This record gives sequence, structure tokens and C-alpha cells, in this order.
Amino acid sequence: MDQYTLNLIFIGLTFALYVGIAIWARASSTSEFYAAGRGVHPVVNGMATGADWMSAASFISMAGLIAFVGYDNSVFLMGWTGGYVLLALLLAPYLRKFGKFTVPDFIGERFYSQTARIVAVICLIVASVTYVIGQMTGVGVAFARFLEVDKDIGLFIGASVVFVYAVFGGMKGITYTQVAQYVVLITAYTIPAIFISIYLTGNPIPPLGLFSDHSEAGVPLLQKLDQVVTDLGFNSYTGHHTNTLNMVLFTLALMIGTAGLPHVIIRFFTVPKVSDARWSAGWALVCIALLYLSAPAVGAMARLNIIDTIYPNGTEQTAISYDERPEWMQTWEVTGLLKFEDKNNDGRIQYYNDKSEAFAAEAQARGWKGSELDVNRDILVLANPEIAKLPRWVIALVAAGALAAALSTAAGLLLAISSAISHDLLKKTIMPNISDKGELMSARIAMAVAIVVATYLGLNPPGFAAQTVALAFGLAAASLFPAIMMGIFSKRVNNKGAVAGMLTGLIFTLVYIIGVKTGTHGPWFFGVSAEGIGTFGMIINFTVSLVVSRLTAPPPPEIQAIVDSLRDPTHVGQAVILDEGTE
Repeated sequence: MDQYTLNLIFIGLTFALYVGIAIWARASSTSEFYAAGRGVHPVVNGMATGADWMSAASFISMAGLIAFVGYDNSVFLMGWTGGYVLLALLLAPYLRKFGKFTVPDFIGERFYSQTARIVAVICLIVASVTYVIGQMTGVGVAFARFLEVDKDIGLFIGASVVFVYAVFGGMKGITYTQVAQYVVLITAYTIPAIFISIYLTGNPIPPLGLFSDHSEAGVPLLQKLDQVVTDLGFNSYTGHHTNTLNMVLFTLALMIGTAGLPHVIIRFFTVPKVSDARWSAGWALVCIALLYLSAPAVGAMARLNIIDTIYPNGTEQTAISYDERPEWMQTWEVTGLLKFEDKNNDGRIQYYNDKSEAFAAEAQARGWKGSELDVNRDILVLANPEIAKLPRWVIALVAAGALAAALSTAAGLLLAISSAISHDLLKKTIMPNISDKGELMSARIAMAVAIVVATYLGLNPPGFAAQTVALAFGLAAASLFPAIMMGIFSKRVNNKGAVAGMLTGLIFTLVYIIGVKTGTHGPWFFGVSAEGIGTFGMIINFTVSLVVSRLTAPPPPEIQAIVDSLRDPTHVGQAVILDEGTE
């Protein structure tokens, strides 16, 4: 059976599964649409959270980022997993105990202010829309490669599938669909990793294979990789070559941003009890770790495989000719994500770091006039089975896994957006007397509109947003996270302080990241990168909130009593504040 047919079968079967689950788990009330009726088991919620979190960035991009940079990009592993520790310890159980449906709902009630609620909605929409652009773009890229269609057509197909199971199923349908998507994506990620680890090291466990000996060279795999990359003028794979301060700040921004992303937080509103929220975070970490522990191995092994493909007899020998390039290169050239330019007209593929001054003399002696191969980092995981010459069914499985990762996160983000619009803007602000049936219909309409907008932005992504996910994480870290933290742990922070802090953090971080990414200005704030500025945005938010609160009247006694009750271990197993959607 040819590769295209296999891809079509695997992707078609998984899509049929998602739609079938959505029909089975269709939401019939606002409680089911927003929070799955608060009846999701912690293990099931952990799997759904894992799928919700492991987006196209985790499945497609992360291993590529690590592969082409090495140790310095381990910040993604540390930051993204560390965020779940913050969630489990500082946010999830308290938010579940408060008993609301959305993040803006918590902020609006805790800070007794419709203005605070609306500002939180704005922060949520800006961060979530930015994040969803990458997911929709990833859907288009995966379809373009594996179904051999235009990426725009692929995006329309993916949006249609999300429309069916998100609009009708709401959180209830999305939750059980995400469980299926988690099984698909984790299987698709680990099976190729196991095959490649066995081939290169003889060890079937990829994280252990990373530290095992290379089968042919007889030296540790990482030592072998360090040797081949430095022989081509690249930085050592295991060394630290970037600014340490920026690395720390970026890690913190990813951690805090993860803990503050609304589509992640709302998953913890779906469990029956407060204690289940902590267990859900723990199970989510287990589910995420299965992929994240393999990602460094996938990245390192794929980088080594690429170089071995180009220099089959070693980096000191002649590279392969362009006419003899393997099939996977020919396939990915069609997508435009892999490009070759014969700069010295010798018909061979020179691949090296042509920006390395130390390697310039060696390159000149070999007759090279610049690196001739441009490999987009996002293709690494998708191309990995082809590079390693794995069976065709594995390639088809990876295609289904990549789409599952992108669609699962897109659905979670879109639900967060639609819930904020229908529940916080409509029900809580504009039409407080709307019926449950009317609110459910408005939630579905808001979801449909959000999907249309996300599809349009996926087709026409803004340059600054398409370049980095730092915008979404930085905004969540700088705007929502401090408000949630202070709402839980400080009785003195009032509505004026919360609003001032959120707006200051939002505007500062938004202007800084857009300015740096579009070239309007450089990293002027102590030389901090756009990726790490969310940490300073968070500090500014905390500072402004506390100062303004101290200069204005304290919250009413009843609000201070609610804050006390949130941290009261009495009745820790159940929600003791007003729990929406329950009888």
C-alpha cells in the first residue's frame, strides 16, 4: 500500500473517532459545556490535560528546537513542565474550590468588579488567540505534507473537524476527545523514538538511549553528536552558549505562563472535588513526561541522522550529491520547508555553520562557499521516521499524531475563548437574565465564531505572532497569573490594584515583544530577550497591584472572608464557595 493511502486511512480513522466521541458526549447544559458537568475522573482529566497541553509546539517543534541548538533549548522542557508544578501547588485546587467556570469569572468575583472581569477577558482572548494561530498553522502544514493538499485546504479540513466536536460537545465532548487524542499522539511520538533508539544505541528506551553508546562508533551518543556538529563549525551540542540571565528569565516566563494559560486552568474545573484537582495535575505531569522525556532523545538522534545522511562516510569526507539525495529530502522540498542552493556549483550538498569564524578557513580549504541546505526545524519530528527509513505505517501514525496534538490544543483554546465571551461578557455582563438554554446556544455560537476567526488568522498569521509562542506565554505570565495568585493569597489586593496590574503587565509585555519581534526596537530592557520579558511583566504587575491596593481602600469584609475560606483546609475535598452549574 502506498504512503498516501496509509496516511489517509490513519488520519481518517482518527478523525472519525473524534467525531464519534463528540456525538456520544454532546453537552446538554452550560455546566457540561463549560466544565463537563464537573464529573471527570482525575486520571481521565490528566490524560485530557496532557493532550490539551501538548500542542503542535510540543509534538512538532520542541524536538526540532532542541535538535538544532542543543542544551540551551532545554528551557522548553524545564519551563513547560515546571508550570504544572506551580499549577498543582498554587492554583488548581484553590480555583476548583472557588467553584466557577472560567478564569475571568474568578477574577471578576474575587475582585468584585465588572471592569476586572472584562480586563481579564481581554487578556485571555489576546493570549489564547495568539496561541491558537500556531495550532491552526500546524494543522495546515501537517495536512500539506501527509495528504498532499494545499496547506490552506488542510487548514479548512482541520477547522471543520474541530467545529464538529467542539461546538456540539463543549468541554464534555472535548475532554473525552482529548483522551483519544492523547493516546494517538503519545503512541505516534514514542514508537518512532523506540525504533530509532534501538537502531542507534541498541537501547529500546529513548531517554536511556540518549546516554548510551552509539552502536557503530562505540562512544556515548552525545559525545559522537558533539564531535560531528563541532566538525562542521556548529556549537557543541551539550555545551551552554547563550546568556545565562536570559535563559533563566525565559524558563521562568514559560513556567509562569504555563500556570497562567486559561485553557490549561479550566481543565481543573472539570473534576468533582478539590483534591481531584491536585491529582489531575499530577497525572497530567505523568502523561506529559512520557513525551517530554523522549523529546531530547528524538532531537539528538534526528540531528545525528540528518548529518549522517549528508555525510555517510563521516564529516571529514565528501557530502552526497544532490542527485543522490534520499527520498525524504525530495518529499519535503515540495513543501518548501527544506531548501537546497548549490552555491559552489559542485552538485553536492554542503551543510555546515557558515557563520562560524573559527571554521571559515576550513570551509574555504574544502571549496565551500556557504551552507547549502536549509532545514526548517518544524519538520524534524514529522520527517524523522522517513530519515530513519522506518516502515510506512509509522510515518502515517506520526501524521495522525501531529494532527491530534494540534487539534486538541486548538479545541481547548477555542473553548476558553468562547466561554469567556458567552459566560463572562454575555451572561455576567450584558444579559444577566439569559436562560441556561440561551446561554448554551450563545456559547456554541461564540465557539463557531472563534473557529472562523482562528482559521482566518491561521491563513493570514500576523508576523510577530507567527514568529514565537513567547507572546502567549509572556502575556499570560504578565497579566493573568499575578491576578490569580494575589486573588488567592492576598486579602489586601483590591479591584483597583488588580485592574491596574493586569493592564500594566499586558501593555508592557505586548509592546515589548511586538517591538522586538518586528524590529521596531531592540531588547532595550536590560538586554532581556522577547522570550524572557514576561517575567519582568509579571514583576511589574505584582508591584503595581500591591502599590495601588495599598493606596486605596481594602476589599470588603465579605471578600476577605472568601479569600480566607479558599485556603482553609476544612472541607478541602469539596467546593465550599458558590459552585456554578450544580444543584
